[in-house]
Amino acid sequence: MDQQKLAQDILSLVGDKENVGSVTHCYTRLRFNLKNDDLANKEKIEALDGVIRVQNQSGQFQVVIGNEVEKVYKELGKLGNFDSETNDDSTKGEKKGNFIGRFFEIIASIFTPIIPAIAGAGLVKGILGLVTTLNWAPEDSDIVAILNIVADAVFYFLPFFLAVSAARKFKTNEFLALALAGGLMYPTLIEGEKAIAEGGAEGLSLFGLPVPFINYSSTVIPIIISVWLLSYVSKWIDAKMPSALRIIFTPTIILLIMIPFQLIAIGPLGSYLGLGLADGVTWLFERAGILAGGILGAARPLLVIVGMHYGLMPIAIQNVAVLGYDYLIPVFLMANMGQAAAALAVFMKTKNKDMKTIAASSSISAFLGITEPAMYGVNLRLKKPFIAALIGSGIGGAFVTGLGVTSSAFVLPGLTSLPVFGGSKFIYLILGLLITIAISMLLTFVFGFKDIESKKEKTEDKELSAVKNEQQSTFEGQTVNSPLEGEIIPLKNVSDPTFAKGLMGEGIAIEPMNGKVVAPFDGSIVSLFQTKHAIGLRSENGLELLIHVGLDTVNLEGKYYAPHVEQGQDVKQGDLLITFDIEKIKDAGYPTVTPIIVTNSSDYHEILSNEQSKQVKQGEWLLKAVKD
Repeated sequence: MDQQKLAQDILSLVGDKENVGSVTHCYTRLRFNLKNDDLANKEKIEALDGVIRVQNQSGQFQVVIGNEVEKVYKELGKLGNFDSETNDDSTKGEKKGNFIGRFFEIIASIFTPIIPAIAGAGLVKGILGLVTTLNWAPEDSDIVAILNIVADAVFYFLPFFLAVSAARKFKTNEFLALALAGGLMYPTLIEGEKAIAEGGAEGLSLFGLPVPFINYSSTVIPIIISVWLLSYVSKWIDAKMPSALRIIFTPTIILLIMIPFQLIAIGPLGSYLGLGLADGVTWLFERAGILAGGILGAARPLLVIVGMHYGLMPIAIQNVAVLGYDYLIPVFLMANMGQAAAALAVFMKTKNKDMKTIAASSSISAFLGITEPAMYGVNLRLKKPFIAALIGSGIGGAFVTGLGVTSSAFVLPGLTSLPVFGGSKFIYLILGLLITIAISMLLTFVFGFKDIESKKEKTEDKELSAVKNEQQSTFEGQTVNSPLEGEIIPLKNVSDPTFAKGLMGEGIAIEPMNGKVVAPFDGSIVSLFQTKHAIGLRSENGLELLIHVGLDTVNLEGKYYAPHVEQGQDVKQGDLLITFDIEKIKDAGYPTVTPIIVTNSSDYHEILSNEQSKQVKQGEWLLKAVKD
């Protein structure tokens, strides 16, 4: 995979960097907050080699890449100079979505950057358990002490990690957020909590308000709430403070307000919420373990699709911190194994060489804990394997929870995480894995699936269809009449590679003879660029068309262009849309060649163009979008 080219193509197809409010990434997907979702060509992005799936979830435009996502993200950063974590303008145009979607998007954004540290420390925790269980080293040995430091450091100081990540998400000062984490982790509180357990100290007080001794190590909720509140308090104080005093007195006042309030109210409240969540999960799994495990095992892949699986991550971490074990992670493991097994079965059954390659690589990734490539690239694409995986993981989840299997650390649920499940019930976990894999694979074979055509077969069919369509005088689809008068230029001859390579869709280009653009069909205006150089239309039959007057003319910032319609307005064929000054645009150094693109080309069997004509007048047929 050429990550640089893929990043360039994706950026072009989401509407270029001007349309990107911010972009982040998780383990498998790019997460865009776009200023205008209508400018993104979902179908074309999904057709790119290297892209598994595209979806709008939780107010984000998500592009699922798979294991190469971090490299593609770095290339995007070079192209767009994106700094979503610190740029105050990055939220312009950001979609808020509904409350639940927004909540899970926030959790995902906070936890995603620190997952590598958490997963690595969790695996070391499992290795440590293996070392002591098998008596490879005495528990009081130096190597065990060092492994304990490695395994516990991230979880013990988790509030510091979350403080930085939350500060970036809430657009507030990272070092003030770290100061709040330091307040929660101050030795007086930790030692005081130990003294209380031994019947000693009773806590502190401030102006008659109690400051309880609570050990906040490994906690999640208190620091996230504190940093969220910090983002508002700091903005308010900063706005009220004279600029000459701001650099010294603003942080002083913030700390004097936030740390005491955090210790009196936010910390205890968050701690009790965390304890309540841990107790609630324990109660549910102890009283309805089979049912709870079965439902969660089957639902987990569905939560991954909508990005809500991140909402369970704090609960699992909290359970390990409070209880020393967690019921959720074994179920997550069953869900991942179900997707891996179904993809493996597809690999064994499919006759499509392309699908066989995808299924092989994605099943390996899923067995290691990364399921999106298997889910989107194989199982969901073929539908029935996905259903088989849901059934298998549901049965596996019910089995392991019914027998009380737990995890002693938070890990990425894959085969490499098996050491954290060591103990007397480890055999039940292995049986659960075998059951999940066997059922998922067996049902995939039993249900079967319709093999998809290879890319080569599709290309041959498309070429044959194009020949037939050219011979037909009538067709089912949409005619696009010319919005300009001028010389016809094949799209492949346009100097801009984004258009020439068809990344935005199929179409044609015109070198205009006058400065008038008219409506090519009856329809409506779906987008009118602020720079006035481009307009998007949708016909009454659903065809979506982009008319881009000139190349790189976005740099003119609207000079020499005059729109005569508004976004959302209905138009009739021949209505005047835009006028522009050809000579002044050329004098400014910009070509006036105008690409005319069917942006939803994938909805049509073929896009025919009037390339055989040298000249075209307004109103003459230019493109024909042919249905099957």
